[in-house]
Amino acid sequence: MPQPKKDTPLRADAQRNRERILRVATEELTRCADAPLSAIARKAGVGQATFYRNFPHREALVLEVYRYEMQQVADAASRLLATREPEQALREWMDRLARFALTKVGLADAIRLVTSAPGGPEKPGPTPVLDAAGLLLRANEEAGTIRPGVSPDDFFLAIGGLWQVDPHDDWQPRVTRLLDLVMDGLRAGAPGR
Repeated sequence: MPQPKKDTPLRADAQRNRERILRVATEELTRCADAPLSAIARKAGVGQATFYRNFPHREALVLEVYRYEMQQVADAASRLLATREPEQALREWMDRLARFALTKVGLADAIRLVTSAPGGPEKPGPTPVLDAAGLLLRANEEAGTIRPGVSPDDFFLAIGGLWQVDPHDDWQPRVTRLLDLVMDGLRAGAPGR
């Protein structure tokens, strides 16, 4: 059966199946990087044909789970800005990003497995998350709560220590301290302070 074109919307039931597969795959791949696809389909409550119609091979599933998770983190930025002051939205978003980075270790391993194979696909870039960081940084700069001129690239270099924290230890206190230090650095030189 031909795949729907990218801009052709899926039927509601097909969309629900796809989202359920992605949710289950996220859980299973986070737990075990090489989780069997048949187990993911079974736990998602879909047949093999439905599963493979959506994700014809492991690489397609893993890359879509990664994109889906990155989009969830990115989408949180605008939701936070709609309900919180820019500074609080930025700090809470940083916590969400840290939780994603440190609780999805199995998913990171699954990405490495599929993208490191000879002839395998490239790892998708972090564009939605960079854009989300840019949105939060601009809102804070306009509010005068952070120093002017901080780019998303600067921001990600500053929080790069997140990826050095051992996710198997009690990482939350350490990450909270690190992100508090980053926020202090962003606030230094802010015109509204």
